[in-house]
Amino acid sequence: MNIAGPRTLAPRLVALLASGAGLSVAGLYYNQPILGAIAADLGATPAEVGLVPMLTQLGYGAGILFFAPLGDRLDRRRVILAKLIALGVALCAAGLAPSIAWLAVASLAIGLLATAAQDYVPAAATLAPIAVRGRIIGTVMTGLLLGILLSRLVSGTVSDQLGWRAVFFGAAGSIAALAAVSAVGLPSFEPATKESYGSLLRSMAVLARDLAPLRRAALTQGLLSVAFSGFWSTLALALAAPPYRLGSTAAGAFGLAGAAGALIAPLAGAIADKRGPVSVIRIGTCLVVGAFLLMALWQGSIAVLVIGAVVFDLGVQASLISHQTIVYGLDPAARSRVNAVLVSVMFVGMSVGAALASNALARYGWSGVTWLGVIAGGAAFGVRALPERRASP
Repeated sequence: MNIAGPRTLAPRLVALLASGAGLSVAGLYYNQPILGAIAADLGATPAEVGLVPMLTQLGYGAGILFFAPLGDRLDRRRVILAKLIALGVALCAAGLAPSIAWLAVASLAIGLLATAAQDYVPAAATLAPIAVRGRIIGTVMTGLLLGILLSRLVSGTVSDQLGWRAVFFGAAGSIAALAAVSAVGLPSFEPATKESYGSLLRSMAVLARDLAPLRRAALTQGLLSVAFSGFWSTLALALAAPPYRLGSTAAGAFGLAGAAGALIAPLAGAIADKRGPVSVIRIGTCLVVGAFLLMALWQGSIAVLVIGAVVFDLGVQASLISHQTIVYGLDPAARSRVNAVLVSVMFVGMSVGAALASNALARYGWSGVTWLGVIAGGAAFGVRALPERRASP
């Protein structure tokens, strides 16, 4: 297949890339709504069951770092298929877990292998013509974001009806189907480099050092991730407390509000293609600041929370798509590695955001979480507003 020739991509291929990203990344979040059921069934303490999501996220962070060079060194199609097959096995192992230790090890493997999601996105950037790259990346990222936002809702519903093990077995089935479709529908990718794995791994630090636009993109998106993770990691606790007094079902339903923002996000990619990604990023950071400011000044209203979730999520995702449009154009031979740098910093931002928001909620209530979002979003705008010659953090 001549990946440089077509003016656009076949809708079927775009749908496969988007679905692949979403179904793969969903594996990270299926466990979160069912931890109570898992603890009761396996006789685990809260501290023990807490290892499950922690190791899943740690595995994902490690996988992004250590697997990224493979996408540039090998045929990306083979990398994706190998990860999907292994991910399906890991999900089955989680469903069969006789103890919390078994499940913890399986969760680490799930996190490592769910990084297949981060292979579909560079694949889209490679296949898409430059004129529509932003729109195509936006569509694929929508699939990834919907996988994140809706996985919790699906997991809770399935667990209530069929038990927590059915969640993992169902996820394994979806990955098996995805692997079969990907084997047929994905083209082969010519390796972008012949350098050794070790050299490519070291080169990520060199890329971050030498590419100022990559550093600026990573820092800006990392700050936005602080706001994003701070909101979603504390929302269920805030909704359970006065004045809302709502249960976990309502918290899960907020994923639909975030999904609404994600569905609008491909428009950001199209605008970035026409007017440039920097303007979209600046608008996106302003949306984040405005949404959190609204929630900070007008508390106690579910309607404001819903509107705020839609608006700030749109701002974060629009900025991410535009940042990916920038970094994927920096070095075509290193798309997997520049993506790894960007996503790794995002992962750090999400971890920091969750920790800061938990402390803010404990000390200052929901007001502390919303002002954290205002500060993080404002800092992101400040980084992007700097002149280019001062962009290097």
